[in-house]
Amino acid sequence: MMSRWIRFLLVMLLGAAAGLFYGWQLNPVQYVDTTPDLLGDDYKTDYVLMVAEAYSVEGDLEMAVRRLALLGDKNPAESVRAAVLFAEGIGYYDFDIGTMRTLAADLQLWNPGAEVSSP
Repeated sequence: MMSRWIRFLLVMLLGAAAGLFYGWQLNPVQYVDTTPDLLGDDYKTDYVLMVAEAYSVEGDLEMAVRRLALLGDKNPAESVRAAVLFAEGIGYYDFDIGTMRTLAADLQLWNPGAEVSSP
């Protein structure tokens, strides 16, 4: 009886090892020119949160807009607004939602045609 369980476990381990070897060595997944616009809504929301966190540290709205442009939407404010709604729906932390809302509010005031004067 015990030898059946041992054989079963050995076969399972061998199968798992063979599958991992095949997937990692013989035929691994190759991503080519993958961009954030291919992500699902949950991962897009995470991406927007990361952009908002970077913006809160750097304060560079132009860089945040360039990062958000990778999502493929024409209006970066709309991308952030959609991410905030999704985040509220699935229960993100209030602090994270607030960080995204700050970015959304600043994007409402963003004027891409305005000249930035240097001191």
